[in-house]
Amino acid sequence: MIARAPDALSLAARLLLAAALLPTGIARALNVSGFALTLAGAGVPAPNAVATAMVVVQVFGPLALILGVLPRLTGLALALFAAGMAVVLHPFWQFGGAAAIAERTLLLADLGLAGGFLLYALQGPGAWSWQGWRAGARSAPKKAPARKPANSNGPRRGGRPARAAA
Repeated sequence: MIARAPDALSLAARLLLAAALLPTGIARALNVSGFALTLAGAGVPAPNAVATAMVVVQVFGPLALILGVLPRLTGLALALFAAGMAVVLHPFWQFGGAAAIAERTLLLADLGLAGGFLLYALQGPGAWSWQGWRAGARSAPKKAPARKPANSNGPRRGGRPARAAA
């Protein structure tokens, strides 16, 4: 039971990290134009293309994270996404008072998520994942070939061939 604890914790961490992005990703997928308007208001160039790309990352990234597919690529893409969106959507330096504190808190939370995604890219998904299942399937012991019956003309125990009957 204790031996499975790291795999269970890896799965729990993947689910929690995915839960931080997937609901928002689905909401943005249902209103990509609204997200593009938000990005345009933040001064992002080509907001429609960026919004579409970010929605793809924010929906399919957490799904790949949950399944444990392509962990390095998924972790790096989600870390870049979280850090980039943190800076674009939470510019606390443009605010004052309580709004600045709230925006700074959101920025730091998003940067913390980016750190979690980088750890995932470094550590991998664990055994309870698609990658773990595939690694187990590759390393599964293969059945030994069936033994052939001894041939009277083949080698004997001493390594010498048997004499053929005349």
